[in-house]
Amino acid sequence: MNDIIVAKFGGSSLADSRQFAKVKDIIDSDARRRYIIPSAPGKRYDKDHKITDLLYMCQQLAAHELSFDEVYHIIETRFIDICVEIELNFNIYDILSEIKEKIQEGASRDYAASRGEYLNAIILSHYLGYEFIDATELIIFNKRGQFDSEATQEKVQSKLAGVTHAIIPGFYGAMPDGQIKTFSRGGSDVTGSIIARGVGAQLYENWTDVSGFLMADPRIVKDSKGIEKITYKELRELSYMGASVLHEEAIFPVKNAGIPISIKNTNSPEDAGTMIVNDFSPINYSGTITGVAGKKDFTVISIEKTLMGSDRSFFRKLMSIMETNDIAIEHMPSSIDSVSLIISDLELNSKLEKVMEEIRIYCSPDSITCYPNMALVAVVGRGMIKTKGISSRVFTALAKEGINIRMITQGSSELNIIIGIENADFEKAIAAIYGAF
Repeated sequence: MNDIIVAKFGGSSLADSRQFAKVKDIIDSDARRRYIIPSAPGKRYDKDHKITDLLYMCQQLAAHELSFDEVYHIIETRFIDICVEIELNFNIYDILSEIKEKIQEGASRDYAASRGEYLNAIILSHYLGYEFIDATELIIFNKRGQFDSEATQEKVQSKLAGVTHAIIPGFYGAMPDGQIKTFSRGGSDVTGSIIARGVGAQLYENWTDVSGFLMADPRIVKDSKGIEKITYKELRELSYMGASVLHEEAIFPVKNAGIPISIKNTNSPEDAGTMIVNDFSPINYSGTITGVAGKKDFTVISIEKTLMGSDRSFFRKLMSIMETNDIAIEHMPSSIDSVSLIISDLELNSKLEKVMEEIRIYCSPDSITCYPNMALVAVVGRGMIKTKGISSRVFTALAKEGINIRMITQGSSELNIIIGIENADFEKAIAAIYGAF
């Protein structure tokens, strides 16, 4: 690996001129930070607007042939103020005018949304004296709009081979015809990961407004401890259960290349942050957990049928019903004559009655019952593997709080225990489990 750090700075890290100054100090403090990926300016205060949201609004108004002058003026003012306050002497006015004109002429939603990153990257390149390289020259999507990993890898390697320092906007790339295509929201994390893999970086830094991952949601557990080190797999489990600091797809490019990710706080760069490391890194935290996270609003469909296992087509029929209704199943615990489908309410939407009727018709169960208002809590950690007493501590903590457990499931990797409880007990359960460890 090369002695290179790729650093991505989030929207809160580049929200105004004071944040730009902090970012410059961070980059200047380590010569290895050579490729920088900026997001669009985020909120400066609670009731402020994210630039990307305003750009989406402009495109929507233009699409309905309505004036978006007022909204675009807010965007222009934000970027002009940043340039004036960090004393940059270049013509941002023409770039802003060109973007406005293109939106007026019917530019795509993806084009409009990408311009926050584009403008921030141009400003940052002038501020640091780094070369600006547009993401459309590096990040490739195929004609179906899917990210093309291998073609992008080749482009990044060849294009950046002779460039020692560059600013590359996050969040978007280009289709074969040159049209702008964006990742899902938060996609600047993904861009940073792709660039880190392409240049063979020693480290991928993701700078945000929190000092890494916490063991539990700070809105539930005040003064929750930070996680110093976490593996890719543990992070996937916690992210899936709602612990969000990093876009979950950002893991894959660097994971395959064995590049660690460091989550750092732009406002407190001295904080340790969280290091995300290879799944095979040595464990030195046996007997404890890495974190606890969860999500509310699940429905359980419980199906009972005598001699279910001897009906060879039962599970195929059940899965076909879910597939034809476009419903993903979160978990499926079972016993000898029963099976439960745990489904997010967002997935079920208004399909519950239809699905239950189809199960009755095609699967002929003895009984089918629906239990709404369930929450799932995941206790995650490699330190749990082959350690006696972890489950006991979890369930004792819940019992002491009088929390009724409706479901328990553990993956074959022993990396997590997932517990189903009532929605009303969710916050109490997270706090109880955190307290036990």
